[in-house]
Amino acid sequence: MRILLVEDSAELREEISAFLSRRGWSVLCAGSLQEFEALKDQAGVAIIDIMLPDGSGFDAITRLRQCSPGAGIIALSARGGSTDVVQGLHDGADHYLVKPVKLIELEAVIVSLSRRIPTSWTLQRGARQLISPRGIGLQLSRNEFTLVELLAERPGSPVSRRAIVEAYGEHWLSYDQRRLDTLISRLRRRCRDTAGEDLPLKTEHGEGYSFTAPVTLA
Repeated sequence: MRILLVEDSAELREEISAFLSRRGWSVLCAGSLQEFEALKDQAGVAIIDIMLPDGSGFDAITRLRQCSPGAGIIALSARGGSTDVVQGLHDGADHYLVKPVKLIELEAVIVSLSRRIPTSWTLQRGARQLISPRGIGLQLSRNEFTLVELLAERPGSPVSRRAIVEAYGEHWLSYDQRRLDTLISRLRRRCRDTAGEDLPLKTEHGEGYSFTAPVTLA
């Protein structure tokens, strides 16, 4: 799961980012509201400073909660007055931490939030969309949809390359398997770029592919 750190102090941003990276978290960094806007769809948990150079972190919290209802949000600020804390929580933050904060405590809050973030994917057959756990939709081509549907119908079990090719209406012996490799590579990349997380599609060497996360067919 990715963490988005929105902090205008380069020194503190580097300190927190380096700590979380050492602890095994994937961290994206932003130093302003403008940078936040470009990255807000790519993380499961966001740590947002209230005092930003081009606006208020309260606005960032509100926008993130609107576009990603399932995201975990931590407000981080030197402003610890009750009015600020109440506003941060009212605007959508799950936690409000006052600087200076111990990094080990910050990580504990992240771990707590990660436990309640949805992990189930949804495949919408009518719309031909794959919905990420955070509610971000990925429009699928016909062949991408056929692939994901086959995997979703057999959760955790490998589906052979031959079964996928034949589901496309192609002949196994004459089909150029590089086409399937390209399709899967492109789908994984689009999922990372669009949904901000890795597609749980696992290559089962010698067997085929499997979908390793829970998926609901709708």
